[in-house]
Amino acid sequence: MSDPSADLTNKPFAVQLSNVYLSILALFCFKLFVKISLNLLTYFYIVCGNRKEAARISAEFYDYGQQHRSWADRSPLHDAACQGRLLALRTLILQGHSVNVMTIDHVTPLHETCLGNHVACARALIDAGANVNASTIDGVTPLFNACAVGSVACTEILLENGAKPQSLVHQPSPIHEATSKGHYGCVEALVTWGADVDMDIPHLGTALYTACICQELECARKLLREGQLAALCGSLHSRYFCSNAWTKVRKRQLHKHSYLYDYKKY
Repeated sequence: MSDPSADLTNKPFAVQLSNVYLSILALFCFKLFVKISLNLLTYFYIVCGNRKEAARISAEFYDYGQQHRSWADRSPLHDAACQGRLLALRTLILQGHSVNVMTIDHVTPLHETCLGNHVACARALIDAGANVNASTIDGVTPLFNACAVGSVACTEILLENGAKPQSLVHQPSPIHEATSKGHYGCVEALVTWGADVDMDIPHLGTALYTACICQELECARKLLREGQLAALCGSLHSRYFCSNAWTKVRKRQLHKHSYLYDYKKY
């Protein structure tokens, strides 16, 4: 009986080399088959509407999923600020990381922490010298992010430390954003710190107009107290929406009083 190892050693070098190439080719074909299968599986999930599962598959097998791609240009300080990890944030600051470091889109850690409503992290960044009026390439400021999520505490901290309550006409307006989402506390803070309630943005109108369109009655009340009604109701459309909004306010008040009357009656 022949020895396999002896047969292998007796084979010419060219034959052995061709076997190596065949092995490499087989391995390459196998990897190509796996990648094609994963691409088809990802496409199948997308067609079925399960985009989250498709992103998970891409992240697991290709290592370029949504998390890696969206955080590719961000610093550890952005990561800590976004997740509200105060201890890690302070450690990074003490290590010398710049609190005003920006991404490609000019997003700073203060933008992230205000968007996540992390008040303690926002205070730590501001105390370390973060720019409270930093603007992204889209004109978004930390104050706008705080108003977008309804963070009254972050809004007040920013305003107390020099944030401009009023944006330029071509930039996203914090008071319009807070009004559209019914964040009354943010609207009140902005007005207290001097935001112009009469500012008329071409594609949005005034803040009161936005409040009436979005049917945010508490915000409309606050803006009306600031003398906005006379400036706004010169427009027929504005008058229509204002009247509708206040009709709803009145109906709710009447319904509440009638309910209390019936309760006392019985």
